[in-house]
Amino acid sequence: MRIYRTDQFALPLPAGHRFPVEKYALLHTAVATFAGHLIDTAPAASDAMLQCAHGMAYLQKLEHGNLTAAEERMLGLPWSPQLVIRSRRSVGATIAACRSALDGGCGISLAGGTHHAYADHGSGFCVFNDTAVALKLLQAEGALATALVIDLDVHQGNGTAAMLADEARLFTFSMHGRHNFPFQKESSDWDIELPDGTGDADYLAQLAGALPQLFALARPDLVLYLAGADSYAGDRLGRLALTRAGLAERDTLVIESCRRFGVPLAITMGGGYATPISDTVAIQAGTVRAAVGRFAPA
Repeated sequence: MRIYRTDQFALPLPAGHRFPVEKYALLHTAVATFAGHLIDTAPAASDAMLQCAHGMAYLQKLEHGNLTAAEERMLGLPWSPQLVIRSRRSVGATIAACRSALDGGCGISLAGGTHHAYADHGSGFCVFNDTAVALKLLQAEGALATALVIDLDVHQGNGTAAMLADEARLFTFSMHGRHNFPFQKESSDWDIELPDGTGDADYLAQLAGALPQLFALARPDLVLYLAGADSYAGDRLGRLALTRAGLAERDTLVIESCRRFGVPLAITMGGGYATPISDTVAIQAGTVRAAVGRFAPA
């Protein structure tokens, strides 16, 4: 089992920007206190890897800084060379986490979950779609035939749904806020839309009911779990009302389902925008701790 970090690759943002880039360094520090021996630096995804899901014209536009003002607004992040480097490392971390899972049962990226990116453009703080790239690459390599995406970020995985829509063996599941971003939803293989204010009991009941069916439908060789922290009641972009205990139980349901069905598990962090940011860090460190406790060798 390995855990991959990207926080050492700086991402300069204007003061007051809504994207909490500081989360990644804080999360690495927190995880290092109990799993430092498992942490590696994420490799960068190459053009060949990215082209499994993204068009070369888009890659060249990013590489040369040729995004239009409208494209930057859609992305929600200003272009910089550091943005491209960091985004390549984030995809590389997810690929590496999937390989770790296939080799040893579990792998974790301390970033990733950039599920709003499409094949030819970025969106919602997401430059590349790490989920789509990783799964299509591993399929092309023959490392897996089928996979299940369990996307529990509070925002629908619209880019992932669109990019994998024609991939019958890559099953997409998204459980998200009905009235939250993106306001134009795509169709995952299975979507569960939740009303504002949904709390622990309703959320966990729906997830517990869905999980056995998902494994039966997808028959996956790998689960890729987007463990977003933004369903938390204290998240400024979330609109749901889960407690930290409820989110911990959510993680347990996913982890124990993978163990019950004997399916390797790769985890990415997804979103998290709590105030204070330490709440997001604690939630996502808890996700990592739960996985380490169940999969890492003693």
